[in-house]
Amino acid sequence: MRDTLMERVRLAHDAPPVDLLIKDGHIARIEPAGVIDAATAVREDGAGALALPGMVDAHCHVDKTLWGRDWVPHSAGPVLEDRIANGERGRAALGLPNRDGVRALLQQMAASGTTLARTHTDVDPEVGLGGLKLVAAVAEELANTIDVEQVAFPQGGLLTRPGTAELLESALRQGLVGCLGGIDPAALERDSVRHLDLIFGLAGTYGARLDIHLHERGTLGAHTMELIIERVLRHGLEGRVAISHGVAIVEVDRAHSEQISQGLAEARISLLTATVYNTPVLPIAELRGRGINVGAGNDGVRDLWGPYGNGDMLDRTFHLAYRNGFRTDEQIASAFDVAVSGGATALGREPARIEAGAPADLFLIDAASIGEAVAARPPRRLVLKRGKVVARHGSPVHAG
Repeated sequence: MRDTLMERVRLAHDAPPVDLLIKDGHIARIEPAGVIDAATAVREDGAGALALPGMVDAHCHVDKTLWGRDWVPHSAGPVLEDRIANGERGRAALGLPNRDGVRALLQQMAASGTTLARTHTDVDPEVGLGGLKLVAAVAEELANTIDVEQVAFPQGGLLTRPGTAELLESALRQGLVGCLGGIDPAALERDSVRHLDLIFGLAGTYGARLDIHLHERGTLGAHTMELIIERVLRHGLEGRVAISHGVAIVEVDRAHSEQISQGLAEARISLLTATVYNTPVLPIAELRGRGINVGAGNDGVRDLWGPYGNGDMLDRTFHLAYRNGFRTDEQIASAFDVAVSGGATALGREPARIEAGAPADLFLIDAASIGEAVAARPPRRLVLKRGKVVARHGSPVHAG
């Protein structure tokens, strides 16, 4: 790979322009504009654009997407079980998961500045491990464009679907995934103890991480959080478990919420939010102030669960900041940090940084500050993954 010299970019609001020298996929030097002599490097003119670190979609479902297809009107009922059933009824007729759709969505995500994504892929007796293998094959093709981590996810239930537990264990045993999912142990499965003991047991046996969907509300969801905390501490899985959604923490009284927060912080359990529809929004400043790591994701993008979404984590950051009532640049920057360091920490990765020695996972955007970038969300001028240009002006430029 030839060296690249990124010329005339800014690293902060009102900061003077600098040049970035990129070697072997890493940022080798950062100097005032015009200082670096790199006659043989490929030159990219940043034209004063703001350089920002690559974002992390810490919670999505690319196997379900209808991205790039003709419009499919939404047909699910209003409750969770309706959406699960609708997705399972429709996937065979629509040929889901679809290789072209998965590829197109991942490329769209990369073109928006996402450099790492965790996607939950359905595993059940009907689809078996086929979805995991399909997504893995696409991810391998796009390995130079975006990093993809899969979660083996029992969307329709684990205990209620005989054979699913064996499939999850097979996925772990074969090395298809390093992360195992769970879902609503009480509300959907009706047996919190068995559900959690099963997935924690598998995680302990295979050294896997856990990411548990928790749509359960109020005191029921809070109780499940307490059960998860207890098991993390008992199994020594601190820092290896995430709870996705987890809105119950804001639906109980303050004393109870603070008690749960203390446990989450002690167990280093991350909360992952998609800030979707009319569900309560996680108060990220308060939760981070309590020592809880918070990440974010797009959840479903244009699928049988809902017609919305575009795969752009900057757009998701907008929703997170807006619904938190953030107005100042500093507040909005903290929401952006959720989409960068929060997501990476939840996945056990080093957050992307624009500093010498760091991998060159970054994007350029025509904005004065992070605040303007989130508020306006213009197309990304340039996106780099490990020093390679993968998108220009919002469009992918490489096949893989």
